[in-house]
Amino acid sequence: EGLIDLERIENERIRMRTYMHGFRQEYRKIAFDDGEPAGLLPDSIESYPFIPGDETEKQERCREILKLQALGLSQRMKKSGTNRLVIGISGGLDSTLALLAASEAVQLRNVSPKNIICITMPGFGTTDRTYDNACHMARALGVALEEISIREAVTIHFADIGHNPDKRDVTYENSQARERTQILMDLANRFNGLVIGTGDMSELALGWATYNGDHMSMYGVNAGVPKTLVRVLVNWALRFGGLDEITVKILKDILDTPVSPELLPPDENNNINQKTEEIVGPYELHDFFLYYVVRCGFSPKKIYYLAENAFDEVYDKETILKWLKNFYRRFFSQQFKRSCLPDGPKVGTVALSPRGDWRMPSDAVNTLWMEELENL
Repeated sequence: EGLIDLERIENERIRMRTYMHGFRQEYRKIAFDDGEPAGLLPDSIESYPFIPGDETEKQERCREILKLQALGLSQRMKKSGTNRLVIGISGGLDSTLALLAASEAVQLRNVSPKNIICITMPGFGTTDRTYDNACHMARALGVALEEISIREAVTIHFADIGHNPDKRDVTYENSQARERTQILMDLANRFNGLVIGTGDMSELALGWATYNGDHMSMYGVNAGVPKTLVRVLVNWALRFGGLDEITVKILKDILDTPVSPELLPPDENNNINQKTEEIVGPYELHDFFLYYVVRCGFSPKKIYYLAENAFDEVYDKETILKWLKNFYRRFFSQQFKRSCLPDGPKVGTVALSPRGDWRMPSDAVNTLWMEELENL
């Protein structure tokens, strides 16, 4: 017997506004008992809803998404009257994907890769590993590379605003992010180019970005790509992107590097000391929550039930509930960052653009959702 999810069907009807137009008006009606919902089997729930399970389909989807990112960026370059792009690279997954998309975009524009100007901006939390990977990746792709340290400028800024640099708080972290954005914006003016945003959709959902820092750009090429898919896309590029052996080796190390904003100093061994998923939670869970909240419109109780089954061998119930609560807290409180997002390409069925797909007031409250979670 098949299972029918009435809540999902209703949500689809709300989204598909053309349903009543162009279709015949007479329908076959089937009566049924809508009593207690049937249990869903664990293997019927996709743990990674943004990633196709079939390997052939996954490869094709990755190829299509990277092409869409490149086409969207190429079109923005054409409309802006420039062939130059400015990208801040960190040696992390997001900036690497943005660089790969930019590299393909300049090929579509039939201009030299030197039109991509990569800026590496070492700060207080930069490790040798990410710094080296950023530089090696830029050189391997044949793009222009400049290094501008932010340490001195941020130290002066701390003195200007009366902040103690030994106080490693939000001011300490966000000052670095905003200094980097100022550098990128001013260099884009100098080179008559576009600042390419590197932040992904999962970060936008959680508000894991500094307002008017890495939150801002002139075109957010990764805005429609969730974090779990970013990893898959970079992995696809190293396997099927026709890259040379050196570039593939760099990408493998980038994939193995912990996700981090690197805004706090590294440990005594110069290793990353600030790991994003230890702070906001596992991205595989948050992407699961994101899909079923935005795409399907499911209730917290239902999403919790689905996650329990999808990740029953990975996380216990308490852990899932902890991060689900955190997701709803951040998703509501951080809408103000999404309300003023830069443009970016839509590459899938879920998007958080305030101009089309996701219209949510910044002052919306999450009381009903949190009450439902507290009563689980």
